[in-house]
Amino acid sequence: MTDEKKQNWERFPSREACIEQVAELMSVRATGAEPLALVRTYGCQQNVADSEKLRGQLREMGFSFTENEEEADLILFNTCAVRENAEFRVYGNVGNLKGLKRKKPSLIIGVCGCMMEQAHVAEKIKQSYPYVNLVFGTHVVHKLPELLYQTLTSGKRVFARGDDSEDKTIVEGLPIHRDRDIRTWVTVMYGCDNFCSYCVVPYVRGRERSRTPQAIEEEVRSLIAAGYKEIVLLGQNVNSYGKTLEQPISFSALLRRLDQIPGDYRLRFMTSHPKDATKELIDTMAESKHICHSLHLPFQSGNDRILREMNRHYTREQYLSLIAYARQKMPDIAFSSDIIVGFPGETYEEFRDTVSLVEEVGFASLFTFIYSPRVGTRAADMEDPVPPKEKSRWFQELLDAQEATADRLTDTIVGTTQRVLVEEVSEKRGVLCGKTEGNLNCDFPGPESLVGQFVRVKITESRNWVLKGTLLTDTTDTKA
Repeated sequence: MTDEKKQNWERFPSREACIEQVAELMSVRATGAEPLALVRTYGCQQNVADSEKLRGQLREMGFSFTENEEEADLILFNTCAVRENAEFRVYGNVGNLKGLKRKKPSLIIGVCGCMMEQAHVAEKIKQSYPYVNLVFGTHVVHKLPELLYQTLTSGKRVFARGDDSEDKTIVEGLPIHRDRDIRTWVTVMYGCDNFCSYCVVPYVRGRERSRTPQAIEEEVRSLIAAGYKEIVLLGQNVNSYGKTLEQPISFSALLRRLDQIPGDYRLRFMTSHPKDATKELIDTMAESKHICHSLHLPFQSGNDRILREMNRHYTREQYLSLIAYARQKMPDIAFSSDIIVGFPGETYEEFRDTVSLVEEVGFASLFTFIYSPRVGTRAADMEDPVPPKEKSRWFQELLDAQEATADRLTDTIVGTTQRVLVEEVSEKRGVLCGKTEGNLNCDFPGPESLVGQFVRVKITESRNWVLKGTLLTDTTDTKA
């Protein structure tokens, strides 16, 4: 932190005093009985987890929450920088607030997250959206009370991004206002060191930093004690977990440690990088009591030349070898993946290698995207001769191939008994919705009292990406 920046922060009250003073100021400023905040999240699960920390801090400052822009006293957009479409949506939605700000000058508008760690984006917000009060990046999420205090008292717009010291900081103990009470997220690490040629994440999230296993275990234990049934461990590349700690520990060792916590729950994790996913990881999953037999393993392209250009550090053969080993150890495992269509310089023949890999593996689900250039990445400067219309045709071809392979996969599940976590009641009366260990959606008739429990369901049919089933008579199923 620069001397000037340090002096500026030292002029402000302590964090606790900022929380109290923001609460007092907002109680007067609120248009209703209490100040209301709207936090809208774009992008990945890590952004969702960050938004839960933002809401937790807002709750400390006396805010309740709303989804209605008209009644909000504070609107905060937590943004994603991974794809161009997500950025366009943010700009459009921020632009739509201009009229609301005119009608309600006391409204505080904030934009935070990955987009705001890019200097050119922050400058665009500054120049083109003068009614936005607060702009801050991913590395200063923990400073929300101080930033809001500064916004409310300085009479100026506030812009804040992480510096070199904050880029390496992990702040524990932040309050979290979780969105759900059945499934939740636990971040195990931040940042990424891979620098894939198409990806902006290392530039907006910083380099890899791991939380200590003690802090993670404490959080997971508290969530299990609170009744959460599914905990998803998050990191840009969870297989790199622990390398930067004073006492290094592997992700597999962390999983084994968490798996020993008693209780009726299940664990998932994402995202795994194929270059770091090991046989030890697969063995840990296969031998565990609580880890789902479900693996999100992005391969991005099925062609070795494109993988080299993407800076992915594995080959098609290595990827398929890992898939084969996992199937050998866990015949019931379900795979999901990410794919980029139309990477700069990709030919149709190279794209077909991706389609053939999809057909060979048989993924339960895919997250597929047409390549989106990101400012500052190496791929953004590569020649990209294939027109968007042609890429869209390839994209549809991939979707058709995945739909056919997914249909074949779900057909094999019909007739089996699945352990399902009941998450909610369907809009259809008397129908429950849940997820299998393979992360597939499953609907079946049953009483609302089963929400939040594990049950055994006999799968009777597969329709439109959703399994249909019948609840078995010995309804609840424990796996402690």
